Amino acid sequence: MKNKPIKFNNLKKWESTLASCIRCGYCFEHCPIFKSTRWESDAPRAKVIMSYGLVSGNLEPSDYIAEKLFSCFFCKKCETACSSGVSLTDIFIDARKDLIEAGFNTPGTTSLTKKECVVCLACVKECPYEARSIINNKIVVDPVICKSCGKCVEVCPTGAAILGLNFGTSKEELKNEASDYLTKSKETKIIVFACNWSYFPDLQSSKLPETEDKNYKIIVNMCGNRLEKEMLIDAFLNNAKGVLVACCPDGDCEHKGNEKAESNVQYVKNLLKDLDMDPEKINLVQIKNGDKSGFQAEIDIFVDKLSGNK
Repeated sequence: MKNKPIKFNNLKKWESTLASCIRCGYCFEHCPIFKSTRWESDAPRAKVIMSYGLVSGNLEPSDYIAEKLFSCFFCKKCETACSSGVSLTDIFIDARKDLIEAGFNTPGTTSLTKKECVVCLACVKECPYEARSIINNKIVVDPVICKSCGKCVEVCPTGAAILGLNFGTSKEELKNEASDYLTKSKETKIIVFACNWSYFPDLQSSKLPETEDKNYKIIVNMCGNRLEKEMLIDAFLNNAKGVLVACCPDGDCEHKGNEKAESNVQYVKNLLKDLDMDPEKINLVQIKNGDKSGFQAEIDIFVDKLSGNK
């Protein structure tokens, strides 16, 4: 199938737009995948160049290129930063359509279903994009529609729903990052979970602000709906002084992740209260997209509030 001529009909309409990209690189400063790998080939700019190479005939399609173009969390931070106003994610979606038609279908960050699936349909019901459906008593994922939000991963009772590639965003990776930080210090620390959609650093290096001289660590997760109760509780089991969860304001989250985060934070609050612990050791704040100063203020307020707590 991969040997037949590829016309890239969907990408063709973007040819002039792809040529208008000035390769400035502002997009990769905000990309969570680039932040994870530090490889230019994973940045949005590289995906644009690859797409132009495919539609112009200067690049031969390959599994490598397909994996890059199928790896995106659709946070659209790249589009916000683009000085040329390029509709990057729409281009990536059309590139996926052409690659699938040509027989290239590497998962990238799109969701998959393992054999452990019991076809309970929880993931089908929860998917906000209707990317999951049941065909011949099997769960099938449309990789073009899937936006890698991870909602299916969190509702799956058997662990059969997974993302092909996580780039540091899985539950295990986030837990380990928090645990490593908390257990390496004799001092009690605070964990701050920051939603990628509502907050991400606009630094050239695409790194988080340095917090080693402070008593908190910012951990960027992809969406509030992926912060399970277990993950929040685990921080306290590792001697966290407090946990602050930041998510999108009401109405701004495409995945309703802020609602899930609020529910889980309230659950942990009630649990702490039942254990005769201060329920204010965990809190949730809503941060408008890109409001770094507002977010820092919320962190400072939370840290100051817990400064005398044991």
